[in-house]
Amino acid sequence: MTTDPSSVQDGQGIEPAAGYAGDIAAPLAWQWLQSGDAVLVDVRTDAEREWVGFVPGAVAIAWKQWPGMALNEGFDEAVKEAASDGRKVMFLCRSGVRSVAAAQRATALGLQAYNILQGFEGDADAQAQRGRLGGWRLQGLPWLQK
Repeated sequence: MTTDPSSVQDGQGIEPAAGYAGDIAAPLAWQWLQSGDAVLVDVRTDAEREWVGFVPGAVAIAWKQWPGMALNEGFDEAVKEAASDGRKVMFLCRSGVRSVAAAQRATALGLQAYNILQGFEGDADAQAQRGRLGGWRLQGLPWLQK
C-alpha cells in the first residue's frame, strides 16, 4: 500500500476505504491501542513476528499460514474472540496488503475494522528493501525483536 498516512481526509486520521471502516496511520493505531479504544491484530506469520519484530500488546492471528500461505482456518473465531469486548479492531501486516483483506473479512463478520497504513515494515524502496519507506518501525513506534 503506497498511501501517504498524512493524507487523511476526515481530520481524525481515518481514510475512507472500500469494504471496511478505513485506513489509519500507525501513530493513530498506537494511540488507540494505548487508550484501550481498539485491539491491534498482527496478521503476519509467526515467522515474520519472530524474525522481524512485533508490536507489544498486539494479538497474533495470522491471516495466512507458513509454509504455503494457506488461509488460516481459525482466523474468524480468533478475531471474534479478540474483539469480543466490542472494541474496534486494527490490522497490521508487513506492508498493508494482508491487513486490508483481514479488515474486509472482519467487517463481514460484523466487526468495526481498520487497516494500518504501510504495515510494520513499509513499502519497498528502489532496491526492493523494506524498512526505509514508512511503516510502524520507521515511524519510531514501540516494537520488540527476539
